[in-house]
Formats: sequence, C-alpha cells, structure tokens
Amino acid sequence: MKKIAVFTGTRAEYGLLFGLLKAIESSNASLSLLVGGMHLSSEYGDTASTIESDGFEITERLDYLLSSSSPVAISKSMALAQIAAAECFSRIKPDILVVLGDRFESLAVAQASMIAQIPIAHIHGGELTQGLIDDPIRHSITKMAQLHFTSTEVYRKRVIQLGEQPSSVFNVGAPGIDNIANLSLLSFEELNITLNNKLSKPYFLVTYHPVTLEKEGGITAMNNMLKALLAFPHQVLLTYPNADTFGKELLTELTDFVKNHPKKFIISESLGQRRYLSALKHTSAVIGNSSSGLIEAPSFNVPTVNIGNRQLGRITGESVINCGESSDAIQQAISQSLSPKFNDKIKKIKNLYGDGKANERILSVLLNYSHSFSTQKTFYDI
Repeated sequence: MKKIAVFTGTRAEYGLLFGLLKAIESSNASLSLLVGGMHLSSEYGDTASTIESDGFEITERLDYLLSSSSPVAISKSMALAQIAAAECFSRIKPDILVVLGDRFESLAVAQASMIAQIPIAHIHGGELTQGLIDDPIRHSITKMAQLHFTSTEVYRKRVIQLGEQPSSVFNVGAPGIDNIANLSLLSFEELNITLNNKLSKPYFLVTYHPVTLEKEGGITAMNNMLKALLAFPHQVLLTYPNADTFGKELLTELTDFVKNHPKKFIISESLGQRRYLSALKHTSAVIGNSSSGLIEAPSFNVPTVNIGNRQLGRITGESVINCGESSDAIQQAISQSLSPKFNDKIKKIKNLYGDGKANERILSVLLNYSHSFSTQKTFYDI
C-alpha cells in the first residue's frame, strides 16, 4: 500500500487540500496527515481541532511556529519546521510528500523531504505573486519536487521553463474549485446562525494578508482599506491575516480598528472552508489581497477588489478589479464592483482556474507513479 504524506500549516491551505485528503482516504493508499503551524495556535483558532472534527486522524503534529512575526522569528520558525519534519520523516517513512503552494513552512518541510530522499508532489506551482517572499519559495519547492500539479496551462509552461520535465507537470486546475462543486454550502440564514446572527446583507467579505516584500508588511494599505470600507453601508466580515512576517502587527491594527466599529465589522479567526465559501457565495464583493478573490470568487460570479501588489503576476479574470493602495483608489474600486454594469458583465464568466476535477486528476497521478520513483532529476532545456 502506497503511503502518501500530506502537509498543512494554515487554515486556508487545509481548505484547499480537504477534497484531496478525502479522496486519498477513499483510495487504496494510506494517508499520513502532517499538521503544524497556525493549526496548533490558539491565536489562529486552534484549527487542528477542526481537522479532527472533519474526521481526519492527524498522524504527526509539527509544532514550530513562534508567537512573534518578526523576520528573525519567521526564520527561526522555518528552522524548527525543518527539524520537526526531518524527525517526522524518519519515523513514518512515506512514499511521497504532497505540499501545496508557497508558504515558508512548506519550503522547510520540502527541504527535509528532499534530504530524506522522499519524492515531493507540489500543487499550485508556476504562479507569480511578485509582492511576496512566496514567489522564490514557490519556485524553490518546484526545483525540489518530482511531480507538479498546476492550476492553469500558463503555469504548467512556466514550471517547464524552470527546467522540469514536461512528463512530470500536469495542468489539473485549482483544488479550491473542487470544493465549490462538491461541498454543500450554507444558505445566508444558516451562515448567519453560525455567526451568532450578527451578519446582515449587504456585506463585504474581506481578507488582508501581509505584503512580505514591502516595508511594514502593508499596514498603511490595510488601514486605507478599512477607512475606505467606512464609506459604504455594507457590513464587513473580516478574516484573520496569515502568520507571515508582519502578521502580528497587521492583526493588532485590525482588531483595534474593529473595536471602534463593533456594529460595522465582524472578525473571525477562522471561518473554515464551508463557511468561507458560503460567505463568498452571498457577499456583495470580495475585498483585500487574498488569492481566493482571484481563484475561487469567480466561480460565484462575485466581484473582487484586489488591493496592491500581493497577487501581482497571477492570472486574473474579468471579475477582478485591481487597484492601488490609497484610500481613494480602494473606494473607487469598491464603487465600481457594486455597479450594475460591472455585475451584469460578470454574470456568465467562466473560471480560468479549472472545472472542479483537480483532486481526481491529482490522485490518479499519485496512485500510478512508480514505486521505484527516483528523487534524482534531470534539467529540461527548452
């Protein structure tokens, strides 16, 4: 029986991996689930308990995340993550490791896997986010991985451009689209009950993550966004920023602002995938700098206001309005997203990130690659 290890360190990442985890469990493979980082932190909702309540058995808990989000603390967390992963791999000895995306802990876990000669399957490679450290992290994981699952054909070609063999690179679509197709989403009334009946329509769904290559991580832009939101009658459902560099500073500013406007803003440590996608379905617009506004939101024909450079380089559809970081620019973009003309235009758009069958394609490759799969790689010259 093939032993497939899957690593997750954040709530959003787990949501994207949920369908694949279920698919592996239902197959003739053995799932080893490695959980760490934000999942083990009470500050971010202790989402390891959510994973267990979803019916998954956590094979290993990798406790590495320091409470500070300074550059030094993030580097130390990376070092601890690699140590924890190395010890874990020596115990469980998986046949392959699956990692998603571009976070610092994924790089650390991938490094430990490479050194242990465990093949790596990487999801969401080939993408660009030029305002973040995620870009070099993502491409570094690509160079360590033996199998690559991209979300568009453009990204597949970019992974090949990085020197990966075309036969190892698969355009499968984005796994997040599978969740939209397969999860039973909540009605607005059901969603509101889970939020203690504090949410009312119309509302905005807002997430602002640190911009890790900018001074102070984008705090000024986030504050400009919050001020711009006050110009609209909509209520605001906020989710926590990631535990990236400057994440703590952003969270402090965010919670202080919310305290001064308790009726306007509802803030959640973690909505979980079902509640988040349900909130996405019923919102007037997605606002901030999260990739979900570019990848998942178009499936609901919902407008996205994408602020600043965090997602710079990603493929965007017609439902996405890119704007600058000033309060005026953000306010103008939100006004555009609410206009009848714009909403009519995006009623029938097709999501560029897939058809909801990514997990099926990923699992097929994982199950059928050779047991004698070598970690030795040959550079592909274009």
